[in-house]
This record gives sequence, structure tokens and C-alpha cells, in this order.
Amino acid sequence: MSGHSKWSQIKRSKGKIDSQRGAAFTKVSREIYVAAKLGGADPAGNFRLKTCIEKAKQASMPLENIKKAIQRATSGSNTENFEELQYEGYGAGGVAVIVSSMTDNRNRTAGEIRSYFTKCDGNMGETGCVGWMFSEKGIMTVSDHKGDLINFDDLFMSAAELGADDVVEIDNGIYQVITEPNNNVLESVQKGLDKLGYTTSDVEISMLPNNSVEINDELTAKKVLKLLDLLENNDDVQNVYSNFDIKEDILSLVSN
Repeated sequence: MSGHSKWSQIKRSKGKIDSQRGAAFTKVSREIYVAAKLGGADPAGNFRLKTCIEKAKQASMPLENIKKAIQRATSGSNTENFEELQYEGYGAGGVAVIVSSMTDNRNRTAGEIRSYFTKCDGNMGETGCVGWMFSEKGIMTVSDHKGDLINFDDLFMSAAELGADDVVEIDNGIYQVITEPNNNVLESVQKGLDKLGYTTSDVEISMLPNNSVEINDELTAKKVLKLLDLLENNDDVQNVYSNFDIKEDILSLVSN
């Protein structure tokens, strides 16, 4: 896999996961707030909220913080208003980048994101300029089967029978199950795999690249990864998707 999954691997190798917990809590709190405001406070009947709560728990977010975000969203007196906006552009080397955000000030967010593209030898474009290079999909990570290593053929057959579209390996022994971008289908596949003893996580609707741009030099790789780093560290940015693929020798140099 390229882009978003590759970036996740790089963050793991650099020890970046949960290194900025406060920023992570802000992002997840906003996701919970919007999910609860749109679909109600009961996660049993609001799959989007359920997945947001699971994400918050994976980030070690205190239960009290989760409850407060839901209460803010369902309180009639709350005046917070977050817009869900998408920005698109090109990074160094012609790499396509999609940025999804939740913001209460679109002018501030657009200005900051545009500056990141400029600083990293990229260019923020109009909506739709790179969106056609991606497909919206439901995804989830599957890491083990009843505590043991996963047999790919067994996982593939089980996922297909449950309604999934595909299964791909994103890291050694870790797989990504892909479904159509429908919360009902995504929820059904996750529940089915959980019942079969698989461990699922990172369940969400995502953007997967239809093809990838290979990065062959260290300088371009550094510029692209710096752009993603700046974007993901912005409180208003929820997710960043890209279509880059870095050669292993270049990735090793950058990661070190």
C-alpha cells in the first residue's frame, strides 16, 4: 500500500504514534462531537460515533473527555459549529494530497494549509483537482486471529463472505480489509470478523489512491513527509491522504 498506509508505517518506525497526545485528543474530540451531533448520543445506533469512541480509546483518551464531547454535542445550549471541509493539492514530486478537516474558522484553516503546501514545495489547488485519483472506501485493520498470526486465505474468504471487497497486507502480518464506503456494510463486516476471532481496529471511511507516484530521491521524500507532518499536526486537520510510494532504501534514509 502507498500513501496513507505508508505514512503510518513511517510514523511507527520513527516512534511518532501518540507523541503529541494533546493534539490527538483535540482531533478525536471534534470527531466525537460532530458524530454525536449528526447521529445522536447512543453509539449502539450511531456507527460513526461508535468508531470515534473506539479511536479515542486507542489513543488512551480518558472516558470523561469522551463523555464531555458527547454532552457538548447534544446540549441545546451549545453554540459550537464545526464544518467538515476538504482541501486538495500537490506535494513535491507531483504527489497528490487530500486533507479532510473539521474547523470553526474556514479562513484560518485554508490559510494555514495553503502555507504548508507552499513551504514544502507544493501547491494547494481547487476542490476536485486530485480527488479523481482516489476512491472512497470503508477500511479496517486486522492484526491477529484469536491471538495468532493471520492466514491470508482464511481472512480473505471470511471477509469476502461477509461482504468485503478486498484484503491487502499493509505491514508484516497486518492486513487491511476494504469494503464499499457504506457504514452499514463496514459495521457488518467488522462485527462478522470480530465474531470469528479477528482483532479489528482503525475502522473508518477513507480515501484510497487508485495509483501511486514513486519517490526516488531523499530530498523529495523529505519534502513530502514534512508536508504530511505539518498537516497532521494542525488541530483542524482530521485526516491526510496521499498517493506516494517511497523506495525502501530512500525510506530507510528518511526514517533514520
